[in-house]
Amino acid sequence: MFYTQSVLLFVLLSGCSANESTLNLKPASIPVRLFTEEELKRYDGSEEGQPIYMAIKGVVFDVTTGKEFYGKGAPYNALVGKDSTRAVAKMSLDSADLTHDTTGLTEKQLKSLEQIFTGTYKTKYPIVGYTSRRILNEDGSPNKDFKPEDQSNLSIRDEF
Repeated sequence: MFYTQSVLLFVLLSGCSANESTLNLKPASIPVRLFTEEELKRYDGSEEGQPIYMAIKGVVFDVTTGKEFYGKGAPYNALVGKDSTRAVAKMSLDSADLTHDTTGLTEKQLKSLEQIFTGTYKTKYPIVGYTSRRILNEDGSPNKDFKPEDQSNLSIRDEF
């Protein structure tokens, strides 16, 4: 499954029209990885020695260095092992907000999400992959409309 997702990501990203020198892409230190919801759940901080991952806007961050905040029994542990975009936008730990869905968020909440995503997570934590939801349709087929360079508020140079 991981191999298939990696090949799919390579194919999707290879289709970009811009070349590497134009984008000034940073060389990847580790391969980009796609996470299904089930795979991401494994990194919820419950297992000692296992990394702790959290997704926001479909971007998976390694928040292990913030173990005191995200580890087992820590104040923000509810946010890890899943895409918690809505919870971050609303600054909520309510179980109903622990989702990727941003439907109905206010402009103020969306601005807050962008500030936290860019100013905290992208500057503080390494990106280890992306949620499969970001580039796949619900049935698992490639999202033909997904273009990394068109993702709003995301920098292809930094993330791909």
